[in-house]
Amino acid sequence: MSRTDAILARLSRLHPRLIDLSLERMLPLLERLGNPQDRLPPVIHVAGTNGKGSTIAHLRAFLEAAGKTVHVYNSPHLVRFNERIRLAGKLVSTRRLNLALERVEKVNAGDPITFFEVTTVTAFCLFAETPADYLLLETGMGGTYDTTNVVKQPLGTVITPIDYDHQGFLGDTLAEIASSKAGILKRGARAVMGLQRDEARQVLARAAARLGIVPLWQGEDFHGHAEDGRLVYQDEAGLLDLPPPALAGPHQIDNASLAIAACRHFGLEVDENSFAEGLRRVAWPARMQALTEGKLRALLPPGHELWLDGGHNAHGAAALARAIAQLPPRPLVLVMGMMNNRPPEDFLDAFRALAPAAVLTLAIPGEPNAHTASELAARAQKAGFAARPQRSVGAALREAARIGGARVLICGSLYLAGDILAKNGTHPD
Repeated sequence: MSRTDAILARLSRLHPRLIDLSLERMLPLLERLGNPQDRLPPVIHVAGTNGKGSTIAHLRAFLEAAGKTVHVYNSPHLVRFNERIRLAGKLVSTRRLNLALERVEKVNAGDPITFFEVTTVTAFCLFAETPADYLLLETGMGGTYDTTNVVKQPLGTVITPIDYDHQGFLGDTLAEIASSKAGILKRGARAVMGLQRDEARQVLARAAARLGIVPLWQGEDFHGHAEDGRLVYQDEAGLLDLPPPALAGPHQIDNASLAIAACRHFGLEVDENSFAEGLRRVAWPARMQALTEGKLRALLPPGHELWLDGGHNAHGAAALARAIAQLPPRPLVLVMGMMNNRPPEDFLDAFRALAPAAVLTLAIPGEPNAHTASELAARAQKAGFAARPQRSVGAALREAARIGGARVLICGSLYLAGDILAKNGTHPD
């Protein structure tokens, strides 16, 4: 076990529950550390159900193309914990991460605190002591009681599309989930809203009105669409004719447009050339990612495709299925693993019209709270899919190799995606 893993293992034992939405534990710890959350660069705070990471990836690409230095906080990580904390453009070094984690651990002195809370506090300490022009801050879950929601005055807030996810923590209705997400809105901070269903939009609009905020709404105040292989963006300031995002899938047009709107609405110094350059070089692993080389790719013969996506709920599955449907036709093989707090039937339903040739199911290594391969296969079969459990991803890919010219899509969980990247030898940087 590495030193980082040992520290993280100790921190994970400080609270009996992985998730316990509250700010009561971390605020005293932040106070003892000198309130680093009050000494951050200008913050753009991002909440939502899906598209948070991709929207932040676009924001980072635009800002860096414009010559700005950017901190980023994302979760979860895929392969290494370091991926969660990007300092002025680079992933935090292991040495610096370990020193910061141990300092926070010492100050916390064994008090009960969740893993996400104590690691977020560590990130704030690192962000506060490292100069940068902006911090792109992603919520972990929800908004009101999310660990990141201790920044009193962000430069701006972005809420990506809201859908059903984490109902056990955020509520069973879209209105309840949206109410939680709306908790990141702050009086005096501008807001940009992604495409929303009516029930969620009404909640967000009321929350914004109470704070005196007039949000910018996607699909109303700004628009982005694909046209002749380009991204055409328009708002009240005018029209931009831009290259398409380097990230695959029609949903990335929406994510890129949301990020463009945030830059313009928040007064960030990003010109048209920087938007274009950012779109060409934006990267975000395990989001409709083509694996064209590596140890796992080598298990498939020439003529097969291998794709990886970390989408894990029905809304994400629908976006992924639309992206697959736009590719040239091939037999589709789904290789999937899922956590047991999500119904696989809802995820698979998005792919019904694509008529997968096979659904090959996996347990997620090291995740006791994941569906077993057998349970996933049984539920997929009951839902009408040709599903078979597999003992490993290698076995699944060898099975997929028997289907000529197949498009193999590994999906269902970010935890599975991280395991796949590690096994393939593809490490995010």
